[in-house]
Amino acid sequence: MRAARFALLACTLMLPVLPQAAAAEGEDVAAQAAALVTSEFRAWMQAPEILAALTAQNAAHAALDQAQIDALDAAWRAELDMAERPTIEPVLKNAAADYLRGLQAQAPGRIMEAFVMDARGLNVAAAQPTSDFWQGDEDKFSKTYALGAEAIHVGEVEFDESSQIYQLQVSFTISDPASGQPIGAVTLGLNAEEFH
Repeated sequence: MRAARFALLACTLMLPVLPQAAAAEGEDVAAQAAALVTSEFRAWMQAPEILAALTAQNAAHAALDQAQIDALDAAWRAELDMAERPTIEPVLKNAAADYLRGLQAQAPGRIMEAFVMDARGLNVAAAQPTSDFWQGDEDKFSKTYALGAEAIHVGEVEFDESSQIYQLQVSFTISDPASGQPIGAVTLGLNAEEFH
């Protein structure tokens, strides 16, 4: 079964040593995902909704210290199973989040999740809730935004219980179109079974 072959794959555009066939397959998937960033996804993140949301949140969060970031993250996690979600709702109900959901709708079954992070690694917009608010301690942020404008990180292929399909996350830096400076990052969860 094609899906089963993804279970062993892990890549950040440089794979660990795996059996030769699995490593070749993983490199191919990583290369295809990185090519999509260059050919399609990077341009998508230059939408006015994304840039405006990043600019506003970077200004609002510039003075946050780590204790404040941790408190926001804890509040997000606590709200996941609550009816009232004052930390989560602003991230899900804004123009940038609507834009991300529109991208998903245009590619049904291809983009399984989508969320944008600010310069501190905090969620700005998400198509669906993420498990946490702060991504700054994860590769999706530390191996993109922190590494500059052209950085791309392709995560491990994993089986998603909720969708019952294999997915991989591709993350990359979002830059200001005028200055070229990094202003945030985005993660797109892709259906790994779409890659051949």
